Amino acid sequence: MPIETRSIRPGTRVRVTQQMPQVAKVWTSEIEGTIVRFRQSKTGAWFAHAQDDQLWLDRLEVRLDDGELVILNLDHYSVIEPLA
Repeated sequence: MPIETRSIRPGTRVRVTQQMPQVAKVWTSEIEGTIVRFRQSKTGAWFAHAQDDQLWLDRLEVRLDDGELVILNLDHYSVIEPLA
């Protein structure tokens, strides 16, 4: 069962699945690791017509088993599953 972003906690081991729809297929990627940090951060987005031309993105930082730190931009195609 996917986690809601309100319950994302550092130290939780997760599998994150992200999808990018294409015309005739869907690209899917998965990573597994431990949550380091979840935050909302702004990025320049002149096309978004948001306040101060900024768009806020949900970003999840995950440390993989080999020590690599991965920063994911989450969207409605992202699924975060807790692992035992």
